[in-house]
Formats: sequence, C-alpha cells, structure tokens
Amino acid sequence: MEKEILDKINKFTRREFSADELFVFSVILCDNEIDRDCERFSDNALDTLRGMFIGKTGIFDHKPSTSNQTARIFDTELVTDESRTTKNGEAYRYLKASAYMVRTEENRNLIAEIDGGIKKEVSISCSAAKRVCSLCGKEKSQGNCGHISGKSYGGRICHTVLDGITDAYEWSFVAVPAQVNAGVTKKYSESAEEKSASSAELPDTEEICREIRQLAFFSGGTKSAEKADSAMKGMSINELERLKKGYEQLIRQHKTEVQLIPEKSEESNGQFRI
Repeated sequence: MEKEILDKINKFTRREFSADELFVFSVILCDNEIDRDCERFSDNALDTLRGMFIGKTGIFDHKPSTSNQTARIFDTELVTDESRTTKNGEAYRYLKASAYMVRTEENRNLIAEIDGGIKKEVSISCSAAKRVCSLCGKEKSQGNCGHISGKSYGGRICHTVLDGITDAYEWSFVAVPAQVNAGVTKKYSESAEEKSASSAELPDTEEICREIRQLAFFSGGTKSAEKADSAMKGMSINELERLKKGYEQLIRQHKTEVQLIPEKSEESNGQFRI
C-alpha cells in the first residue's frame, strides 16, 4: 500500500495504522446514467458529491447506528469514460470512492464477502434541492409539466435530473441496485421545507400515479409505462393503490405482465423512495 494512501487514511484515525492492519477497497457510488426510477444525477451534482462523500461512513441498509458502521471513505474520484455513452447521449461519468476498514476478527467474514463479490451493491443517501424535467427544465416541486417520465419524446427519454446537492449523509451496502450500469442504488432525501412545498403542490393521487409510472417503466420499459398511464385514467385512489401493489409484486416475481384493472385486495401504503 502506497504511503500516500496511508496518509489519507490516517487523517481519520486516532493513531497511525500500517498497511497490514487495513483493508482498502473501491466502490462506485453513483453515475450520470438514467436509472430505473427514470432519474439521473447532473454533472454538477456528481462533482458536488465528490467532495461531500470524503469521510462519510458506510453502513448497511441505511440504518444509522454506531453498531452498523463498517467502513469509511477516504478518497473520491470523478471518472469519465469517453468510450461509453448514456441513454441521454452524454459521455458516461461515475463517482468512484476508496474506503477502508480496520481488519478485526469480527469483520473477517465481511471482508471475504467483499472480496468475493457478495457484498457489492451500494446506495447513497443525500439531499438534492432541485428535481427538474429533462425536457423542459421545470422544477418538479412546482407541479406537473405534462411530460411523463420514461416516455420518449422525439427520441429523447423524459427523466428527472437531480441537482443542487445540499448534503451527503452516508452510503450503504444494499441488496437491490437501481442504477444498473453502476451497480448502485441511491436514496434521495428532501429537507422539511422541500417536503412541505412538494406536498402542497402535488396531490396524493398524482404522487401515486408518478410512482406507478416509474414501477411500470422498471418492469417493462417505455411501452409498459405508457400502458399504465392510459389505464390509470378515471381510477379511484384505492384502485391506484392496488395497481401500485400489483406492479411491486410483479417486479419481485420478475414477471412480464400485470393486470391493469386489479381485483380488490388489501390496500397498500408502501413508502416511496426517490
């Protein structure tokens, strides 16, 4: 292990550690590709996150407790792959982080799982002040602009661009990735003021419809999202909830079809994470 790396790590420790005492690994935190939620980070957001994630702790499943802490980021790098193009037609960029763990008997199995590719996917938790439509640039908190996420307009896929990063909280090992190419997931958080403004502008039915469109796109792409959008017209709030539950079950079971007019079942109020 190079002295430069050890120097960066030892800035976060109470005493200097040797290379034999440490386990160092790299992880891709996020990228600029359109993900399964029809969202992407702007280049400005990635650059801001690059600085904010230095020193942030790694945990499991976004459960913030001291006993859940497992690693810490000591360095970050924004990488551009000119040979690769995103769905939005841009050069592929991703945020790469270097993290360290102190080798102990307790984390020996975890280190083996990381080396073996078992513990691989990660998700970041951050706060973004701006969520804008990729086509017209309208801020999502100001209401619906009419463009449907996941739908193609003149060859351009409509999606939400996340920008104005205000904070980065932590990163977690998780089981299910949302950003397919980077192999990571993300967790998006709003401030109390942003949540208040968003709830005032966006009715509950519209929020559920947006979730259903994203789930439909995840399960079957643009055509599935368009089919779901057509089916939702005239549905009651209870019918929408059941339809949402149907798509969630569909994704879990890895099927390709879903009943658009669901039978009566228990209502689902599952939490939605952007």
